[in-house]
Order: sequence, then C-alpha cells, then structure tokens
Amino acid sequence: MDSLTSANKAGYSFSGLSGSALKVIALVSMLADHSAYYLLEHGTALYEAMRCFGRVAFPVFAFLIAEGFAHSRNRLCYFLTLLGFAVASEVPWFLLNGADGTHNVMFTLALGMGALAIFDKYHQRKFVCFCMMALIAIFATCLGTDYEWRGISLIVICYMMREHRPLLLLFLLPLMIYYGIAGAIMAAIVLSLYDGTRGFIQGSTAKYGFYAFYPVHLCLIYLQVNFSS
Repeated sequence: MDSLTSANKAGYSFSGLSGSALKVIALVSMLADHSAYYLLEHGTALYEAMRCFGRVAFPVFAFLIAEGFAHSRNRLCYFLTLLGFAVASEVPWFLLNGADGTHNVMFTLALGMGALAIFDKYHQRKFVCFCMMALIAIFATCLGTDYEWRGISLIVICYMMREHRPLLLLFLLPLMIYYGIAGAIMAAIVLSLYDGTRGFIQGSTAKYGFYAFYPVHLCLIYLQVNFSS
C-alpha cells in the first residue's frame, strides 16, 4: 500500500489514454489482425486470439477520424491525405488479396470523413443530410471497402457522440458485434479510457508516419508471405 501511494505521489497514477496511445493500440491491433490472417494457420488458438484482438483497431480508427475532423484546421487537406494513402495502399492490398472485389480500409476512413463533412454542413436539414450520408454508406458497401456501411455509420456516430462517449459505446457494440463480440467489447473499453488529450505523437513526420504504417505493413506482410524461406 505504501509503495502504491509513493508511486502515485511520484506521478505514476493512471489518468486515461491519450489520442497517441489510442493510435498505438490501433496500429498494434491492426498488425496482429493482418499478421494472423495472412501468416498463421487459420483456426488455431493463436490465430483466433490475434484476430479477436484485431477487432479493436477499426472502432479506434473511426473515433480518431472523428476527433481529427473536429480539430482539423484544414479538412480538405485531411481528406486528401486519407484518400492519397488509400490509393497508395491499393497496391499491397491487391497483391495480398487479388481481384476479390474488396478495397482497403483507408477508403472507408476517407469516405467516412466525407460523410462527416456532409453532416457538418447539412445537419439542420435532417432528411437531406441522412439521405446523402446513406448514399455514401451504400457506395462504400458497393465498392467493397473494409467494414462497408457499418464503418461509415460508426465514424458518423463517433463524431456525433464524441462528447457523450457512454452513448457512443451503446452504438458501437451493435454495429461491431458482426465482427466479433469480444473485440467489440475490448474496443468499447479502450475508447472509454480516452482522456481527451493529444499525447506524444505530434508534428508532421509523426502524423504521416502514422498514415504510412498501413501500406508499409501490408508490403512487409506480402514480402513475408511470398519471399520468406
């Protein structure tokens, strides 16, 4: 007890997860998910555990997109950055998945940000706003982006409920339970610990490094799949 008190006095008490911590968790979760899917034998205990942990990534990314949109000083640049990395990620995505009719999750995030721009501009015209966002969700589904309409819906809900996270969690679970209940619960727990601070990932280099992680890790997995001895 004395040691715990001393630690708290020394500044080691846990106050929550910063935005930077959420980014790290999302990246590690995504890496675990894709490593299991492409590199491990399916159906094993390790495969199932890593895939379950991998379900944490998208809800966290969706929330970070909503936070980024809310605080961005140049939303068009933000959107074009997401779209640019989505296009760049199509090469390793295609190499890993072939022409299966699907497209990488960066397209989902970019389309989700487009939906946020519509919501921000037309939210007072509720019917028009709903129809336009529904069209984006339908387009994501027809395009075959990761998480399809559920992903677009979650990004919008994260933005609407970002100041009321207990309500956000109520929507997160039914939307993400399709991909696994345990992962949805873990994602809800992670987001509930967000403390509203930016954290240690700051500056252009770190920001673009965060985006670049997605295509780079897909390239590395492709090399591992095809050229490992």
